[in-house]
Amino acid sequence: MRSGFTMEVQHKSRYGITEGSIWRNLFLFSVPLVISQILQVLFTIADIAVVGRYSGSVALGAVGSTTILISLFVGFLIGMGSGVNVRVAFHLGEKKDNDVSEAVHTSLVLCTATGIIFLLLCFICARPLLALINTKEELIGGAVLYFRLFALGMPALGIFNFGNGVLSAEGDTRRPLVYLTIAGVVNVGLNLLFVLGFQMSVDGVALASVLSQYLSAVLILIRLFREKGPCKLSIKKMRLYRGKTSKILILGVSAGLQNAIFAVANLFIQSAVNSFDAVTVEGNSAAANSDTVVYNVMAAFYTACSTFMGQNMGAGDKKRTIKSYLVALTYSFGIGLLLGGLLLLFGDEFLYIFTKDPKVVEAGLIRLKVMAVSYAVSAFMDCTIAASRGIGKTVIPTVIVILGSCVFRVIWVYTVFAYFQTILSLFSLYIFSWTLTSIAEIIYFVVCFRKVKFTT
Repeated sequence: MRSGFTMEVQHKSRYGITEGSIWRNLFLFSVPLVISQILQVLFTIADIAVVGRYSGSVALGAVGSTTILISLFVGFLIGMGSGVNVRVAFHLGEKKDNDVSEAVHTSLVLCTATGIIFLLLCFICARPLLALINTKEELIGGAVLYFRLFALGMPALGIFNFGNGVLSAEGDTRRPLVYLTIAGVVNVGLNLLFVLGFQMSVDGVALASVLSQYLSAVLILIRLFREKGPCKLSIKKMRLYRGKTSKILILGVSAGLQNAIFAVANLFIQSAVNSFDAVTVEGNSAAANSDTVVYNVMAAFYTACSTFMGQNMGAGDKKRTIKSYLVALTYSFGIGLLLGGLLLLFGDEFLYIFTKDPKVVEAGLIRLKVMAVSYAVSAFMDCTIAASRGIGKTVIPTVIVILGSCVFRVIWVYTVFAYFQTILSLFSLYIFSWTLTSIAEIIYFVVCFRKVKFTT
């Protein structure tokens, strides 16, 4: 083992990424990630729940109207973190300390810069973007305010997802969970303080999220500055390194675009939803929170897939690399079935978290039931994309997503939905687009994996 890989790093790899039972180790690795993903979702869900119950349905609709746009930018930052995870995991598998350190410092600069750019873009273009998706006149004022305030936290989100990518790459999924737990508790507390105590509305819940995001970012930076191994941060090393910048950008931007593309396609869907009455829009806003919960829980296994495949590929173990994909796919498919089933059984109770209006719940149940039976199918698409990323293939999977999930959905909105003009016909596009994209992604991955050369 080369110098720099201390006993602390060995301890953090206790999940056995390159050795032991993949079924057991990948599951144990993913559990803290699952909880972490849920806590990230709570930043937004807490905002919507508090304004929905204590500030009324108009405030609920205003915050809900920003969900797609926020998902676009936050999804890109999460994708950047995924790219960081893959590159750092690969170098850790190779046991090349210097490459790990250069990748870590380059990644921090890139992720922070991306967050700042998004902050400026969202703040300046808030109203035009919300108008583009046909946000209703009675909702747009509050939506613009919430969106601009939420954007102040974009740099923090970039930093946290960078740190989460680095720590999970070396096997430490526990500390990000602890930091998010602390930030999540603070977020909920501030929500209640600002809305109930200071009589604020969408501005209060947005500020609560921003402050919580910066808290989690600061905590994860403190951890990385205290690291003992090659992932340790140092002010003196903080710059873009030649040979690392382009590779991290290719992985990170491609992964970010894959996430953002779904949000872009969903802009057309949100625009179609906004063509219905306000009650339907508010019901959709409440029901859309199930998507965020389920997707983020399943995403934990996609991160595990990329991490396990990246390290095992770096270590030259072909059998463990492909098995990591199959195990992650099984787990993510199973969790999609489980959570979808729970939503079918307890849909009413879930929606009443966000609203007191029975009509809003009734409207939201239509979307909720369609999506509940569709989630598991998305595992075949997203886990295969993560697997392709794990072996360094990102460009073609992005193109496939653009065609299968973006172009197809737009065509569906202007053909099938335009003909039937029902919420059911609108949300049925998800399962059809996921199926088509999954088939293409799996074919591409199988072809590419057969060509990968493993050296021991």
